[in-house]
Amino acid sequence: MTAPAGVHAATLTDNCLTRNDWVCWEYVATRSDVLLAETREHVTITVSAVLIGVLVAVPLAVLAYRVRGARPLTLGVATALYTIPSLALFALLLPLFGLSAATVVTGLVLYSLTILVRNLLAGLDAVDEEVRDAARGMGFGPGRMLWRVEMPLALPAAFAGLRVATVSTVALTTVGTVVGFGGLGDLLTRGLRADFRAEVLTASVLCVVLAVAFDLLLLAVQRALTPWQRGRP
Repeated sequence: MTAPAGVHAATLTDNCLTRNDWVCWEYVATRSDVLLAETREHVTITVSAVLIGVLVAVPLAVLAYRVRGARPLTLGVATALYTIPSLALFALLLPLFGLSAATVVTGLVLYSLTILVRNLLAGLDAVDEEVRDAARGMGFGPGRMLWRVEMPLALPAAFAGLRVATVSTVALTTVGTVVGFGGLGDLLTRGLRADFRAEVLTASVLCVVLAVAFDLLLLAVQRALTPWQRGRP
């Protein structure tokens, strides 16, 4: 960090900010309001994208599972969307949503679909046929079997995909800085441009902390919803 105009370097307080250190608690203390605001934005965008992605992925996966002819089309479109570079995808969405958080959320939802749909389909396909036969013997129809038998048994695979999609969304949210809604990505970009090391490292660490926190939270929810899986390797 260079001295402000008109101020001799020797008159500045010698601390981690003036030395431009990577690890600087002074930066955290003096920029806590900015860090909290950007973290809240990052969490809001991530949670919104993941929740909408789940709401879209579940019916798509059920459709692909029930209607075999729909499976190649559903998986093909989801995979094709995932291959589009993030910057290009956000650029394609700009005419629809403009410079807004909706552009970022929509792009992240589209990216999450291939992971969520594939894992939920894998879980549904893995349900033992003997379990289905037992459910039919108990009078379960297709709808009741899906929601009372097949979906619960597909939860472990579905949650595995959800955890991957969530961690990926935390990382991809930073790219939203190109439209001004990147959460911690805004700090990363600004820090890199200004060679502000403490800002770059702090924003990076917070991204990692968010990813780990989301993953542990989803793991706890999965364990609560799938008690029969406890104790398995």
